[in-house]
Formats: sequence, C-alpha cells, structure tokens
Amino acid sequence: MNLRRNLLVALMAAVLCVLSPWAIPMGPVPITLATLGVYLAAGTLGPKGGPAAVGLYLALGAVGVPIFAGFSGGAGPLVGLTGGYLWGYLPCALLAGLLAERRGRFALPLAFLVGTAAMYTVGTVWYMVQTHGTLGGALFTCVLPFLPADGVKIAVTSLLIPALRRHIP
Repeated sequence: MNLRRNLLVALMAAVLCVLSPWAIPMGPVPITLATLGVYLAAGTLGPKGGPAAVGLYLALGAVGVPIFAGFSGGAGPLVGLTGGYLWGYLPCALLAGLLAERRGRFALPLAFLVGTAAMYTVGTVWYMVQTHGTLGGALFTCVLPFLPADGVKIAVTSLLIPALRRHIP
C-alpha cells in the first residue's frame, strides 16, 4: 500500500513537473498550468498525498531542475517575486485535498476555489512584501488577470477527477 501511494505521489509530482514550465508571460507573474497539476494531485491523492506531490515538485525545483515557470529552477524562483505563489501550492493542495474528499456536485469546484484562494493569499502577501506594494496593486497585477484561466482549470479538473478516481483506488 505504501509503495502504491508513493508511486502515485511521484506520478503527480511528475505531472506537475511537465505542466508547470510552460508559461505565458503576463508581467511579473506568468500564467502556467501548474495549478492544474496541483488540483489534480489534491483531487486524486487527498490532503496527504496532494501536498506530498507538491512538496516533491518544489524540492526538485529548489535543487535546480528546470521545472518552474519558463523552465527555471533553483532557489531564485522560490524567493523571488513569484515565490509566494509556488509556496502557496502547498496550502492549496492541502485545503483542496481536504474538501475534495466530500461528495456532491459542487464539492470539487468548491475545493479548488478554496485552495486557489489560499494560494492567492500566500502569493499576494509575498508579492506585496517583495515589492513594498499595495494590496490593490498586487490584486490588479497578480490575481485579477489570472481568474479566467484558473476558472477554466478548475472546471477541467472538476470533470477529470471523477474519472481518475475510478482508476486510482
């Protein structure tokens, strides 16, 4: 059982590693598919496995594997302007994983919305500290432009997770 769980964590970390580097520049914070990977990990592996997969992804990036946005790696992205969003993937995976265990038509979208709010909170506060900026400026730069793309990612993963759960005991 532990081997199977560890393999699934590694698989989801690999999914994150494949999705995350592809970025569309949008000022200081790019649009990536990383949150899609975080939602997939949280929705399939729950509140323990999801954060474990995210932690493995962050560790791989921290040691220099070029898996962060724009095929970057190392400590720089973790402590730079967008570092808070990378760290925010952990509470996102934890909260989304906890809430995704509930059943019901809107459980998954709600889980991913709550997780995304946690990620945005960590990332936006980090960005404000780094830039000495205002909340309004940070929201305008780092949150509002990303809401439509995150809405699409939430919808896609909310549809994919039930099918994946049927194949992952």
